[in-house]
Amino acid sequence: MRARVRLDKETRLLLERIAPEFGGREATVGEALRRLAADHDRKQALSDFLEAWEAEAGPLSPDEVSALAERHGL
Repeated sequence: MRARVRLDKETRLLLERIAPEFGGREATVGEALRRLAADHDRKQALSDFLEAWEAEAGPLSPDEVSALAERHGL
């Protein structure tokens, strides 16, 4: 499937700068989407986990939430 995407100048320059490292523009966009999707999935899984935890054990303290977020790179 082919798609056209308009990029602003700043984004185009970023793409051109890193594209050689990932095998071209198309491969770079694909890699970026896979990484973004994986990050989204991790955040959703953590959110689901915290909801289940809080339903069972009560709310976490702000310090506990911060520690979990730091540990998981969020």
